[in-house]
Amino acid sequence: MKHRDTSLPPELEEWRVKIEAWAREFGLDFYETIYEVLDWNEMNMVAAYGGFPNRYPHWRFGMEYDQLCKSYAYGLSKIYEMVINNDPCYAYLLYCNKIVDQKMVMAHVFGHCDFFKNNIYFGPTQKNMMDRMANHKTKVNRLIDQLGHDRVESFIDTCLSIENLIDYQLPFLKAKDSSIEPPTDPEEEAIDDIGARGDIIKLKNEKSYLESYINPKLFLDEQRKKKREQNKQKATFPSRPERDVMGFLLQYAPLRRWEAEILDLIREEAYYFAPQAQTKIMNEGWASYWHSTIMTRKALTDGEVIDFADNHSGTMAMGQGRINPYKIGIELYRHIEERWNKGQFGKAYDECDDLVARKKWDKQLGLGRQKIFEVRKIYNDVTFLDEFLTADFCREYKLFAYEYNPMSKRYEISDRDFAMVKQKLLSQLTNFGQPIIEIVDANAGNRGELHLKHRHEGMDLEIDYAQHTLQNLQAIWRRPVLIETKVGEQIKIFKYDGEKHHSQDSLIGL
Repeated sequence: MKHRDTSLPPELEEWRVKIEAWAREFGLDFYETIYEVLDWNEMNMVAAYGGFPNRYPHWRFGMEYDQLCKSYAYGLSKIYEMVINNDPCYAYLLYCNKIVDQKMVMAHVFGHCDFFKNNIYFGPTQKNMMDRMANHKTKVNRLIDQLGHDRVESFIDTCLSIENLIDYQLPFLKAKDSSIEPPTDPEEEAIDDIGARGDIIKLKNEKSYLESYINPKLFLDEQRKKKREQNKQKATFPSRPERDVMGFLLQYAPLRRWEAEILDLIREEAYYFAPQAQTKIMNEGWASYWHSTIMTRKALTDGEVIDFADNHSGTMAMGQGRINPYKIGIELYRHIEERWNKGQFGKAYDECDDLVARKKWDKQLGLGRQKIFEVRKIYNDVTFLDEFLTADFCREYKLFAYEYNPMSKRYEISDRDFAMVKQKLLSQLTNFGQPIIEIVDANAGNRGELHLKHRHEGMDLEIDYAQHTLQNLQAIWRRPVLIETKVGEQIKIFKYDGEKHHSQDSLIGL
């Protein structure tokens, strides 16, 4: 990257101060925000690294940079801004933007920064990630110097293939913190179990004073020993299905020290980026709501109205077969604000079947702004849509279920039913539309094999992709790895033993 002054020029700095003051006046609360102005090439470089100028070296970042440059050169896309969840927040503006664009982007950025600071899903994320990313780069470069580029990059590839195998709820589980609990000793568990339930076999005795003769201590000790052996045979590890596959491997796989370092940093980054994926619609909708509000009420001059309207409408455009998070997000916030301003919620409103009465319903409560601030704090995309996406909203914004028709070679409306549209939207967002995978046994068949299970909730495994992932998991676990799934209505087991793939309909024989 060129060594030049990337700070805001005087005119933009003046607008930044004004826009920040207006944002705080509207009730937004955010960390200090540092802006830099980059040219298109610098912007693409930073974007390729996920917004972080210092990132560990890897071929995928170069591939992303090349794609961004070609897309910009052919006029297919243009990055107007980037903002980083950090304290302080860092935001990048594109050098060639007009003043009206820069003003809109700064207002948009302050919306994002407020969301980063106040939404609960961002609460557990590292707030010094700029520094930590730079540390990750230093670690990887040191390992490359010691072990060679190809060896390190190959293991990074392996780890990146499972970066989605984390537990997105783990940061909120106090008992587990951010790591896997050590296994409970089966013998201790058996003792506790026996003591709590008293379910060892005892001879029947109706006379308490004869207890020590009918059930002597030696006899009871033998019964307890049998019970412990039975519990040991039944015990599995982990004791409950574990979704944080990366964390489990980090703690229990036979990793070399350098491998553990790489797996750990990639897992840390996966957890850092997870809330951004969990709140894409909410986050972009919130930022869009505030750039629209600040610009139209405060920042626009008469000569900028048309340019702003053109850029804003371009951002909100939504084509067939795809969801625009900016559009869905901003309109749903406005929908919520209107409902709570008019009192269109609660038992009486929900039970009203008169469409005309529902349309005219207005108790003039004025609670809309308060409600959307509450919503941006405690929801993610799935709960946001599940709670607030209504049939009225779908009708107004013409949300339908689309499917690709290979005969006509285009997307066509497959369903107009609200329940079906909502279900399809939620299924795309739940676990980001990816299969839910859990570790159910780390000693399958008593051979140290790793048994994973696909929790089938309508999302099938892509078998080719699953087999490649099994190979990478086996490279980390260094014992055979198998996954249980459903193909149609039939249970299927896929296994990789380090040399070849196997598949069958039962665990027997694997």
